[in-house]
Parts: sequence; structure tokens; C-alpha cells
Amino acid sequence: MYEPLTEQKAIALAVRLGLFDDDALLSSQEIGDGNLNLVFRIVNERTNDSIIIKQALPYAKVVGESWPLTLKRATIESQALRTFASYVPHYVPKVYYSDEILAITVMEDLSHLQIARRGLIEGKTFPKLSEHIGEFVAKTAFYTSDFGMNQQQKKKLVQQFTNPELCKITEDLVFTDPFFDHDTNNFEAELRADVEQLWHDDELKRETAKLKRLFLTKADVLLHGDLHTGSIFANDEETKVIDPEFAFYGPIGFDLGQFFANLLLNALARDERNRQPLFTHIENTWNVFTRTFAELWRESNEPYASVSSVLADVFSETLVEAIGFAGCEVIRRTIGLAHVADIDELPLEQRLEAKRHALRLGRELIVHRHNLRVDDFKRLVEQTAHVNS
Repeated sequence: MYEPLTEQKAIALAVRLGLFDDDALLSSQEIGDGNLNLVFRIVNERTNDSIIIKQALPYAKVVGESWPLTLKRATIESQALRTFASYVPHYVPKVYYSDEILAITVMEDLSHLQIARRGLIEGKTFPKLSEHIGEFVAKTAFYTSDFGMNQQQKKKLVQQFTNPELCKITEDLVFTDPFFDHDTNNFEAELRADVEQLWHDDELKRETAKLKRLFLTKADVLLHGDLHTGSIFANDEETKVIDPEFAFYGPIGFDLGQFFANLLLNALARDERNRQPLFTHIENTWNVFTRTFAELWRESNEPYASVSSVLADVFSETLVEAIGFAGCEVIRRTIGLAHVADIDELPLEQRLEAKRHALRLGRELIVHRHNLRVDDFKRLVEQTAHVNS
């Protein structure tokens, strides 16, 4: 039967599963700092071998038991990690065991790496981050799309990764609540005038509604569903993507947009002189994505692979989606339920300035997404920096 683990129960589970030698001296620490789950690190003190046990809670940890959540998300996560591993095993942690009843996934310990968000806050650049994420998104997208797999098999995967409960969280927290006076929103009182201006912006709402409809209806590829810098472990040479419990079939540009947005939020938290590495990462992610996807397209049996304009249309549509989705995520992370430490850890006046900037930037990304290119991000950040709100 399901029951939430404790540190001692996590050790007992590891012993029962035979994941360590019989003479192992095990210790356990609950290290989860996310919004939804328990995460335990189990270490054999004799050998320093370790594993991670992640368990879904039947409610949102960030809110409490008043917000119930499905335990099926643990199964979605383990299945997504295994699916991604079949295409890009070097970019996801190894899964050793999963249990649908206990809602657990036992996986490789990535403690030798750092959460990318924290490293970026500290000023690290992670030089290979964009190359790796560009390849990760390109290969997982292509191989789970109608271009890269049998269409009938793809339809079965769409069914397998139907994830209505967690998609509803995204539908509400990213595409709806921040644009209305909703009780899930969370922002400083000093931002009230800026936020109310956003709530009365019918052009912005109209374009956001279009993006929400894409999210609801467009089943292109298997997405990670929550690809922000807090869902990535990295160092200068290695990158691992974690936490795909929001995985579902959706529009190609969504994961890219989420990643772009979180790099932009880190840029807004930095001095203007130190932002260029973030813009470089955005451009390089897109360039690696398009180059890798194009190579796979040309090598495939796709009937229209020889028609270059078809792929150009796919990329054009994907970029428009990614820019628009990035705008929604920038606004959501500024005034919605779940913020980012990049900006929230700033001193008050600097934080308020960064958040006003974020709201203006997010609006421009959403409303003008059809007229922007990937190399426009730097210009747009500068353009929205000192506009009177």
C-alpha cells in the first residue's frame, strides 16, 4: 500500500530491493527542495555508492494537502526517463527501479553535478549547456514525432503519456491565472499597478489564449513538460535532464520556450554587462536544435524529407511557439504561484526592477512572437529595460 516514505523507510526500501551489498552501512537524507515530491539520497557509507529515491506525494508539496495531486505522475516520470534514455541516454539519469503503487522512481545519483539554476545564479556559465539541451530537445522531439517514428506507434505513445492532471497545472499556472486576478498569484504589493495593467491588456490576453490553445490541442512530440534550469543538473562537461513528471504530447516549441524563459530570467537578475552568456546559450540551443533535427530529418524515410521548404516551415512555426511560450513562462515566474530564485533572491529594489522588466519583456515576446528571431532576445531585453510602466 502507498505511504509517504521517511528517511528510515527509504533505507528499508533500498535494502528490500537489494540495491546495495548485504554489508552496506546505509544513511538517508531527504534532499527534495522542489514543489511536488519527496527526494531521498541513500548512501553506502562504506563505499560511498549512492542512489536517489524519488516519491510523489498525493498533494502539491508547495501548497499542502489542500491541493491533491495524482500519484500517476511518478509512473509518467519513470516512463518518460526510460523513453528519453532510448534516444539520449547520456542526458538523463539511469532508472534502476520504479513502483506504480508506491509512486517511486529509483535512479542514478547526480550529486557530482549542480542544479543549473543555482550555478547560473552563482555566475557559472556551463559552456556546454546549450549544446546538450539543443541536442536533447532535437532528438527526443524528432524520434517521438510523426517524422521519426511509425505514426501508429506514436498514437499509442500519445495515449500512454496522457497526463491531464499535471497538464491542468500548466494550463492554469502558466496560461491562465497570471493574466487574471486569481488567488494563486503571488507578487509584491509594489507591483500591483504593473500587474493590473497586464490584467487589463486585451491584446496580451488574446495572444496568450492562442498559445494556451496550442498547448491544449497540438500533439507533436513527447515533451519534458517542465524544462527549466531547476530541472537540469550540469557541470562544465556534463548535462542531465531530470523531473519529467509533466511529460505529455504537445507542441514542439514548448520545451524550448520554457528553457529560453528561464535563461532570460537569470539574465534579468544579472548586471547588464554579465548577460551575454545567457543570450549566447539561447541562440546556440536553437542552432543546435535545428541542425540536429535537420540531420535526422534528412536521414529519415519521411516522404517530404527532400522538400527543404517543409522543414523550414516546421522550424518557423516552432520558433514562433517557443518565443510565445517563453513569454508566458517569464510572466508566470514573475507574478504566478512558483517564482525563480534567480530574481526572488535579489534585494527588494533590484527585485522589483527586474520583475517590472520581466513583465514588459514577457508581453513583448507573446504579442510580437511572429516578428522575432532567435537573435532578437538581447535587443528585446535591452529595449524593455527602461520603459516607463
